[in-house]
Amino acid sequence: MRRKSAYLLFLAVLGLLVIGIVMLFSTSAFARDSHGDALFFLKRQAAWLGVGLAICITAALIDYHFWQRTWWIWLGVAAITLTLCFVPHIGMRINGSRRWLGFGPVNFQPSEIAKVAAVFFLAWWFARYEKVANHPLFGFAIPLAIVSALLALILFEVDLGTTALIGMTAFVMMFVAGTNPILLGLLAVLGTSVIFIGATHARMDRLIAFTDLDRYKEDAGLQQMQALIAWGSGGMDGLGLGNGRQKMLYLPYAHTDFIFPMIGEELGLRVSLLVVFLFVVVIVCGIIIALHAKDRFGLLVATGVIALVALQAAVNIGVTTSLLPNKGLPLPFISYGGSNLAACLFGVGLLLNIYRQAVLEPSNKKRTALQVRVTPRI
Repeated sequence: MRRKSAYLLFLAVLGLLVIGIVMLFSTSAFARDSHGDALFFLKRQAAWLGVGLAICITAALIDYHFWQRTWWIWLGVAAITLTLCFVPHIGMRINGSRRWLGFGPVNFQPSEIAKVAAVFFLAWWFARYEKVANHPLFGFAIPLAIVSALLALILFEVDLGTTALIGMTAFVMMFVAGTNPILLGLLAVLGTSVIFIGATHARMDRLIAFTDLDRYKEDAGLQQMQALIAWGSGGMDGLGLGNGRQKMLYLPYAHTDFIFPMIGEELGLRVSLLVVFLFVVVIVCGIIIALHAKDRFGLLVATGVIALVALQAAVNIGVTTSLLPNKGLPLPFISYGGSNLAACLFGVGLLLNIYRQAVLEPSNKKRTALQVRVTPRI
């Protein structure tokens, strides 16, 4: 399983990408902002997929210790780009949130850079200060303060979902690194309180609608109610690819945050469970790669990448099945969104590089040494 983990990871991600492209072809033509082109979003996603694959290959080939040496660059880039979101004519305000930067036809979310920057910083910090990971100052207060600076910028964008995602990822990495569990417990309580307060101020309508979807099915609970209708319509076998009805302007953002119910409506429960299974494969393979990393930095980077993908997928699936309040997080590898797709593929490239250095290189070295010992003298 250890040696096959990278291959299984690759196949699982490939399966998710294929399902994503197929469902985007089926759903995006009915989006309100398709500009009259049925393939508008598909073309853009295909372009981002090409960029993401190039980034994935590059990350798989470059020694992951390069990110250990340059963590401060990415942390600075994340802070600068997040700040630019508040600058007029550069930052884009969409649906009440300033999450995007626009440069001509290209738009991206700086929070995706912040995700990997936070992972690189925490991995570097706890790799350097391994012996004092349990210390209240070096193992908790200082790294938390630096990550919190990024989280504050994202929170002020009114992006509670990404704030919670990075916060939970930091919690997982600090737990794996050996931070004092009592301090982590206090952090969990504090973080939950901050997110709840932020939600009550910015997204109170969604929280109220979550408690009674039937009552608010015409406004704040519209998306989740229509998602439940999609699940019920699809049943076990689905209505057939392209035959879904909710994408016809009944379910808002059916090609982005709520693409998972469209899989259930058109392809049925079996394919929906296949998607969940593929995510489980990605998570298990990532954990195996992390456990066999050749150093502490690789372990923590792999942990951070898997936590980001797993938590994001879990929140999206929970929201689209009405198990969690509505929160705008895309489904990794499947939902429309170029910057998120590129960030996820970058994480896959990191995992492949960690695997290659931990498994393949030591084996080659041992084989070379054995050949030298058994080479007969002439």
